[in-house]
Amino acid sequence: MEYNKRLYDSLLLMVEKYDALNKELETVNLPISRVTEINKQISKIAPIKQLFLKYQKSINDAIDDEQLLFSSKDENMNELAKIDLEQLKAQIPLYEQQLKVLLLPVDPYDGKNVIVEMRPAAGGDESSIFTADLFETYKEYCAKQHWKIKIMDISTNAFGYDYIYFNIVGKDVYSKMKFESGVHRVQRVPKTEAKGRVHTSTITVAVMPELDEVDFKLNPTDLRVDVYRSGGAGGQHVNRTESAVRITHLPTNIVVACDSERSQIENRANAMKMLIAKIWEQKEAERMNTIAAMRKEQVGTGERSEKIRTYNYPQNRISDHRIGLNLNKLDYIMQGNLDEIIDPLIADEQAKKLNNLKI
Repeated sequence: MEYNKRLYDSLLLMVEKYDALNKELETVNLPISRVTEINKQISKIAPIKQLFLKYQKSINDAIDDEQLLFSSKDENMNELAKIDLEQLKAQIPLYEQQLKVLLLPVDPYDGKNVIVEMRPAAGGDESSIFTADLFETYKEYCAKQHWKIKIMDISTNAFGYDYIYFNIVGKDVYSKMKFESGVHRVQRVPKTEAKGRVHTSTITVAVMPELDEVDFKLNPTDLRVDVYRSGGAGGQHVNRTESAVRITHLPTNIVVACDSERSQIENRANAMKMLIAKIWEQKEAERMNTIAAMRKEQVGTGERSEKIRTYNYPQNRISDHRIGLNLNKLDYIMQGNLDEIIDPLIADEQAKKLNNLKI
């Protein structure tokens, strides 16, 4: 009976580890930290074990069928064994593919909430307008995913946004939203265009996992915290109190500010989240640039600033350049139906990981 013996042996070790972890949980006076760690590992291995047992049974049944065909002279029994064996031979590779997907390395940030920064780039007023338009798309998408969205910092102009920071909270937010990082290009007739000509504009989107100070080591001596009176709306309370907070990270000179809340404590907490996300983004960009420099000949530049998507309004077409995807339903996508693009991107990411899986 043919099957992936290397994969089988690896899975068998995982199942043995699963059983050993469960046994360890029975230990008296086990530290809470260890109990927590064991439960995390068990929860990761559990779906693999469940599928492996089906895979193992299929292999054993197929071996039994082959032995029956070799030893039995009962034609009826042999015919049933042949039918069963053919079904099992078709099922076993499917189990192997599913198990490989479960074994793929997981992005450590996939389960995190995110902080998103959107800014106009090339295109003047039209770029500001599209920043606001795409933000509305993200709002609709979050609603469909049952995620909560909250604006952390924003600057508006007569046409749209100068920039906007917002927080998205929910299940596995980063695993989907991470594909939105990059340069988004829009082609359409701007509202400000009198002659009906199509313009090309761009905006940038940065999606950063929300890390707390436990996840991300930050030295308090590297921070300068300033408080000041909010210059925005909020009435007399805001104007009388120094509720706004600005934090500067001295080693990188990254500056963030927040005045969206009435409480200085809340503004400081939001500003810290934004700062940690921005420092992470810079470090991640540096890491990606190092990898890109090493692999430039094989995979291109790999820079995060590359154009990832084009929104062509005259043709009602949206194109994701990373996977060569073209959909002639831009109007539908802009209503928050981003899974039409994100699901193929997830599938492409899985395919690449599977290609590198050494099993």
